[in-house]
Amino acid sequence: MTSSSEAPKERDRDGYATLIGQVAAGDPSALSALYNATSRLVFGLTLRVLANPADAEEVTLDVYTQAWRQASRYDAQRGDPLTWLLTLAHSRAIDRLRSRASARKREQPLDQVLEFPSQGPDPEATSALSQRSRLVRQALSQLPADQRTAIELAYFEGLTHVEIAERIQEPLGTAKSRIRLGMVKLREALATTGEGWAM
Repeated sequence: MTSSSEAPKERDRDGYATLIGQVAAGDPSALSALYNATSRLVFGLTLRVLANPADAEEVTLDVYTQAWRQASRYDAQRGDPLTWLLTLAHSRAIDRLRSRASARKREQPLDQVLEFPSQGPDPEATSALSQRSRLVRQALSQLPADQRTAIELAYFEGLTHVEIAERIQEPLGTAKSRIRLGMVKLREALATTGEGWAM
């Protein structure tokens, strides 16, 4: 039996998925409705990452432009529609941060740049990090949706347990339990890779 607190979330999830399907079919009014329903959350995430309202507004618009172009790629079987949209937002915000950092480096005088050795990882470390990221994404995809969402909110968006409980409209204890259970399952899944994970 579906609880009264879960019923609205199911409707929201179904509604978002329907809107994304309509956007994929080229319906601009569906994009407008999706924006009206979710842009506050998208802007909040981009502002948290960028700490600059002007950049956050610009990236938020970029997210919906990307959603318009890529809505046909959304697969309801692979995840929650809001998580898909927030993942786009997080990715765009990180891209903007990197772009900012790159621009600052280009603006430094050459003599200052030469004073500092490269801090970037070597190719082997980059490859290992990429492999670990792939394994984590694969393990996350195997979690139940409620646990995966709670972990993504905690680790990718940096929300506190209280903020997660508010976002998923569940009691604080439920939010903590979902994170704890999800982390246990993640550890178990990653332990089978032989990577010696410590989470």
